[in-house]
Amino acid sequence: MAGASATGVLSQLSLLEVKARSRKTQPQQQSRVKELKAKVEALRAQRDQLKAEIETHKHLQKLRASLDKQSTNEEEEEEEMEQDSEHSQLLQLMARHTQLEDLLYAHHTIGGYDVIKTRQGKGVCVSLATAYDGVFLETYNLEIDLKPTLRISRHNVPPFIPLNSLAEQNNLQTNIRTFLDTLSRHLNAFAARKQQLELVKELHKSVQVMESNVLCSILVLMFNVPKQKTAVLCTLDYSDHTRSLPTRVHFESEDEKLPDSPEWKKNCSLLKETPVHKALITMKKMGNIV
Repeated sequence: MAGASATGVLSQLSLLEVKARSRKTQPQQQSRVKELKAKVEALRAQRDQLKAEIETHKHLQKLRASLDKQSTNEEEEEEEMEQDSEHSQLLQLMARHTQLEDLLYAHHTIGGYDVIKTRQGKGVCVSLATAYDGVFLETYNLEIDLKPTLRISRHNVPPFIPLNSLAEQNNLQTNIRTFLDTLSRHLNAFAARKQQLELVKELHKSVQVMESNVLCSILVLMFNVPKQKTAVLCTLDYSDHTRSLPTRVHFESEDEKLPDSPEWKKNCSLLKETPVHKALITMKKMGNIV
């Protein structure tokens, strides 16, 4: 009887232990279920975000292709989008912004331009460095607003460079690459002409600079000719402001036959094809000028 009683007590204790374990396991299972549900919700949110990013990326690619290629078909596709919707306008702004950043970064990598964001991404500042003969010279800056349209708000480009005309002629809104390239050619050509003038003054003391303008597009020099013992007035006309070489060279002298002589015709060609300070060195070596 005592053995049976002991067995019954042990069985009852085992049953109570099983129930106690079951009660402990239930909260753990419930906690695990909640954890898994939260993870599922997070994954769903991440999935939805990725879908939205993919759609946005597709729209951006479409708009950027239209901005880059400017083809008629792409313009028609762009018009099919809801132009009046806030979402569409935001996408266009993002496309224009990313196109501008990528374009300017590419130019910077080849020594062209540098760009930084301004006003919390509402604008960008573009830097255009100038150089001549391997020497870096002045750097010019443009601050461009991105919204609602591309607009140059501030700059330090010299006033004699036709900035607004260049922006209109090259269509800043749709072809910023061409605009920046053209502006860079104007600035680098001006810097080169200015540097050549400084080198003439520094290296050729016997050559007198009679006249020049702020754009350095007109340069009048006076040479002394040793053989004829006469002076020659040389006018260099840089009518193409995107180049650093003159488009026209004109000589004047008391000896009217001198400008038409074969020797001075060669000098004329030399000045058209060679930077003026280097051409003068050659002319001195040939004994044409003092």
